[in-house]
Amino acid sequence: MTAAAPTPVRQKAGPVANRSRKHAPRALPARSSGAGKQSTNRSRSQSGAPTAGTPLTARSKRELRELQRAMLAVVMNPLTRANRTASRLSDGRATRAAAAQIAKPNDRLTAFERLEIYNRMYWFRVLDSLHEDCPALRAVLGERRFLRLIEAFLQELPSCYWTLRDLPQRLPAFIRAHPGLTAPHTALAADAAKFEWAQVEVYDGAAFPVFTLDDLRGANPARLRLSLQPYLQLLELRYPVDEFALAIRKREALLRGDASNAPTELRRRANSLVRLPRAERCCVAVHRHEGRIYFKRLEPAAFRVLAAIRAGQPLARALAAALPWSKNPPEDWAAKVQDWFRTWMELGWFGRRRAFRASARGG
Repeated sequence: MTAAAPTPVRQKAGPVANRSRKHAPRALPARSSGAGKQSTNRSRSQSGAPTAGTPLTARSKRELRELQRAMLAVVMNPLTRANRTASRLSDGRATRAAAAQIAKPNDRLTAFERLEIYNRMYWFRVLDSLHEDCPALRAVLGERRFLRLIEAFLQELPSCYWTLRDLPQRLPAFIRAHPGLTAPHTALAADAAKFEWAQVEVYDGAAFPVFTLDDLRGANPARLRLSLQPYLQLLELRYPVDEFALAIRKREALLRGDASNAPTELRRRANSLVRLPRAERCCVAVHRHEGRIYFKRLEPAAFRVLAAIRAGQPLARALAAALPWSKNPPEDWAAKVQDWFRTWMELGWFGRRRAFRASARGG
């Protein structure tokens, strides 16, 4: 059965500055110290920084790059526990001296205070973005541990994207590389982050024109190569985080509603915690239909068929690679495979890549 996520992932393809925020900065928990290390590619200590106190100019491309890097070092520098700009940058330089090289004071604010606005805005925006995009991961870790995790993540892997949409992309790998931040739930946390990133990919990923039965006319079954839709995400999970994420979204939807007017049973459900799932390997396809995100459980053999098709295997070889692993009698396969492909065709999971490339070229 195909299940729908109750709240579609919101499109975030616009610039970071246009990101809407649900939470005021003061609503964020106090920041923790020592949550991670600053990425070495952000350090300015070895990059020939201008002498302290020398105002930076932008009269050439080289000088403009120096100014931009200096500004970035201040803006992306981690905040203090009190959510204020730190007195020192990650390379040890005094922040006030660095700010004086970048900005001028005005009649209300010093150069330090002016840049502090951007420093705080950057951190509040990226923290709030991940907070909103990862409800299942938050539920696994709890608010405080989740905050420590994403602080460490953003310090080691600062945002390098023009859009906040892509911010969680490297989070699953980071969780696996730093198990101490999520123990004893590292595998569950990695699966939750993986599943939530898949939803972002599905929401606005590219799509080929839908492959139809007419496209099969004259095709040689032994050499036929199908193409899956680029947005379709195939996940092998160690935990059933699909059902867990759905339960979390339902709970949050209840909490966002008017709990005072809700029936007693709904209020009780909204205030109850969702239990963490037990380990259970499963295969899940995350897809979309008419602007909404859905997920569908797959049998392991069906998953292997789709994975082989995505890897570019001809259909005959993809079936041969997947089906022998099953314990089902051979006579059961014809009806089973027909049922799989009928469903996948109805859901539009196959696309005409050549037509997509032609339309991209304007042909």
